[in-house]
Amino acid sequence: MNDDEIIKGDKLILRGLKFHGFHGVKPEERKLGQKFLVDVDAWLDLCPSGKSDDLSDTVSYTEIYRIVKEVLEGPPQNLLESMAHLIASTTLSKFTQISAVRVKVGKPHVAVHGPVDYLGIEILRHRRIDVQN
Repeated sequence: MNDDEIIKGDKLILRGLKFHGFHGVKPEERKLGQKFLVDVDAWLDLCPSGKSDDLSDTVSYTEIYRIVKEVLEGPPQNLLESMAHLIASTTLSKFTQISAVRVKVGKPHVAVHGPVDYLGIEILRHRRIDVQN
């Protein structure tokens, strides 16, 4: 599955999740903490739940929110990349119906010389499907 196929598919969308966490490489980041912004896209087939109108036929976005909350409010990580990886890998392992997940993690309060909304990273992880001959 290539990125174009994923981008055209159905997805759950979580935007603007805000948490206070104690992540970073600097001692003051781990002591004082800071705000983090997170967006998540999770690709899966929403046709079954669209037809049935039944939550059991989809993945609840509140479950994905809980994963993000656990990572952001959990044990300190040095890098945004590590936080995003934990969110993506946990989401893919917990929900087998999700084929791919995109996670964006931003820091709105960074020490740069100039105005910014936030600085951050974005990762895209696909479920690996092993094909056996």
